[in-house]
Amino acid sequence: MIGVMGSFEYPSSGIDEPLDCYLHGYVSSRIINLAREAAKQEGSKGLPICIAATKVDGVVLSLTPNSHSYNYRSAILHGYASLVTSDEEKLWAMEIITNSVIPNRWNSSRVPPDKAELDSTQVLRVQIESGSGKVREGMPNDGKKDLDRADVLDRVWTGVVPMWDQLGEPIPGPYNKVPEVPEYIKGYVSTTNRRQEEHAVAAATESTVPQRAKDANEE
Repeated sequence: MIGVMGSFEYPSSGIDEPLDCYLHGYVSSRIINLAREAAKQEGSKGLPICIAATKVDGVVLSLTPNSHSYNYRSAILHGYASLVTSDEEKLWAMEIITNSVIPNRWNSSRVPPDKAELDSTQVLRVQIESGSGKVREGMPNDGKKDLDRADVLDRVWTGVVPMWDQLGEPIPGPYNKVPEVPEYIKGYVSTTNRRQEEHAVAAATESTVPQRAKDANEE
């Protein structure tokens, strides 16, 4: 499912303010049906749900297999999902979800969706109850027993192999009649590739805590 954070009541809310998570799915998918059944229960807050995501930024190669790791960013959210029943909120959610894939794609496509498209699509609003995040950055952190062994240091390569997603050149579809790829698409591809490479390299070389994972709940 595709999802994005947002607030229908306060659209200008930032990431440091209370936000819901909107998920887009087919009207008869299993999770949508479960949310529909949960709504029928008296006093229900919605369908209890857990949302998790992880982004890998590099492979960490240490002196010993036991110390190998990844540089990564991960987050997990717990909350209650309910069906979006208002057409206004549903269209708003579909727009921000679409634009989270490629900015400005909603207004650059055939909109609004027709009745059949709206009827076949369901949006879940997840009210977040709690969440946490964890990040691992930096270089390997081997133990003293291996760092003191010259034979190991001279034989085993250590470091980080940065890892990032790479977007390719847009390929026209079979019935595309637009001669040139729009600038907003070309800009998205180039900007995303640059940012993801820069982040993966920085996660390996510029971390202030290279020796361990950082938890978002830490003081």
